[in-house]
Amino acid sequence: MSPEKMVRMANQIATFFKTQPGQDAAEKVASHLRDFWEPRMRAQLKTYVEEGGAGLDDAVIGAARQL
Repeated sequence: MSPEKMVRMANQIATFFKTQPGQDAAEKVASHLRDFWEPRMRAQLKTYVEEGGAGLDDAVIGAARQL
């Protein structure tokens, strides 16, 4: 998938989980990514974060590091 689409999708997930009770949005995002993103998508996200993660929400960056 294009990096732009991946960033948009991941940030939408983070935005949702930031509105939910509790403090650890990154953990919730990571759980969602494990459950609903296929391994290739997760690998692409991890690589993107390792390369700087431009445009990603901090919760997504934290989630990618937990994957």
